[in-house]
Amino acid sequence: MGNVVWQPQPKQAAFMARPEYEALYGGAAGGGKSDALVVEALRQVGIPHYKALIVRKTYPQLAELIDKSLNYYPRAYPRARYNASAHTWTFPSGAKILFGSMQYTKDRTRYQGQAYDFIAFDELTHFTWDEYSYLFSRNRPNGPGTRVYTRATANPGGVGHGWVKERFVTAGKPMTTIWEDVTWKDPSGQEHKARQSRIFVPSSVFDNPALLNNDPDYVRRLASMPEAERKALLYGDWDTFSGQVFTEWRNDPDHYGDRLWTHVIRPFRVPDSWTIWRGFDWGYSRPFSAGWYAVDHERRMYRIRELYGCTGTPNTGVQWEPTRVAQEIRRIEAEDPNLMGKQIFGVGDPAIWQSDGTESIGALMERERVYFEKGDHARINGKMQVHHRLAFDEDGRPMLYVFDTCRHFIRTVPNLVYDETDVEDIDTDGEDHIYDELRYVCMKNPISPRLRPVETPRPYNPLDTDQDNRYDRYEFYRRY
Repeated sequence: MGNVVWQPQPKQAAFMARPEYEALYGGAAGGGKSDALVVEALRQVGIPHYKALIVRKTYPQLAELIDKSLNYYPRAYPRARYNASAHTWTFPSGAKILFGSMQYTKDRTRYQGQAYDFIAFDELTHFTWDEYSYLFSRNRPNGPGTRVYTRATANPGGVGHGWVKERFVTAGKPMTTIWEDVTWKDPSGQEHKARQSRIFVPSSVFDNPALLNNDPDYVRRLASMPEAERKALLYGDWDTFSGQVFTEWRNDPDHYGDRLWTHVIRPFRVPDSWTIWRGFDWGYSRPFSAGWYAVDHERRMYRIRELYGCTGTPNTGVQWEPTRVAQEIRRIEAEDPNLMGKQIFGVGDPAIWQSDGTESIGALMERERVYFEKGDHARINGKMQVHHRLAFDEDGRPMLYVFDTCRHFIRTVPNLVYDETDVEDIDTDGEDHIYDELRYVCMKNPISPRLRPVETPRPYNPLDTDQDNRYDRYEFYRRY
């Protein structure tokens, strides 16, 4: 019997045994994610035409993965050869494993025309949905007999946090297959239907006894990190993470009724004396967003209705013409009991009045009697107004509430992250359209910061490792 090159821990083995087309492994730090990914790529190297791709966001970030491959691959396959300039392993059968990067979305075109039987993403939350989904088209067999599938690892945080969380974490119970129905038409027009599977396999440092034995102080170092990093990296908390912009955000279903220590509340009939605002951010290929806000006599703001032009695919617009958007806005305002018959003040993205010689988007919407003032586009001041409104007072009341029917606000705004270069602003590669129209409304209703904003603990205990309870935290998202 030869020497064992690498032996998976139980949770790594569970991840590597999954039959689903997509699988996400991780959540917390130290679960042995990178090792599992690098070794999984070896599964089919005995097939001559097999070709695998392991991707990180930037090439320097690949260094750790390449180092792991230099440790494992020659020991498992002594005749395997690594080409450092091409970042490619070639195995005795002729099979290849490539290491690649995709720093910018446009870099995806470097993989155009290629086919990979296996594609792996390390730190998936660093990628946008466009980057991840594009490589589906490259995930195809290079010959008969190979298994075609994708694998990914991730910790909470990063520009892709929102879509990764929605696709894998909140979509179903951990370790349970999530099924997605897909349809298409062939050239004859006949419609075909199929199901595609994916799964989330959670892990933490406690699933990696080998690491704990080698470095008993690792848990202590994770526990000593700042709160956001500790919750994300030690406990795998997807509701708080490093780089999160609006850390004040709370969504506690237990308090939807009393409205204390939560921003999400149950809908109610808005008094006629309150002021109604409509914020708007234009999008065509990206989603547009219209949001209605009621402002009470204490200047407290309530998001009471939304119209979000998203296909259901993250950050992808429905491509409605301005006239259609305006007509839908008019319909909502004529039918919603909280809006019908009310004077509504509109404020929108200043860009909708730009014109290249044709009628502007704003002018086209005015033809449908939907009017907007030009919003104040001061990004940092607008962000600070959102912070001021999210802060709780000593009684547990913020200055911004969101009806629980505004599911896209709840999905996107808490998941925004800071830009890595402009560290005071959000990363605009994220799904920021609802946030933008919120900024415009906030700048029309400015408030002063609280003298002593009050922090409140999150409504669950991250030390509770019961997976069923952890899953139940995301029940709100699953209703939709």
